[in-house]
Amino acid sequence: MSRTNLGLAVGLVLGLTAAFGSFAAFITVLAFGAVGLIVGLALDGRVDVQGMLGRASEKR
Repeated sequence: MSRTNLGLAVGLVLGLTAAFGSFAAFITVLAFGAVGLIVGLALDGRVDVQGMLGRASEKR
């Protein structure tokens, strides 16, 4: 299991734990899943976090 899949699974489990019930719970689980996926992608090196935050990755 890659870190991306692990991050997505952890995010979904946390989302299910945080909210259990209605449509708002579905949106909460979806948000936690997205956060988990982004963290997993960052850990795999597929997403440039510094680039997303607006920081230059090179020294000037």
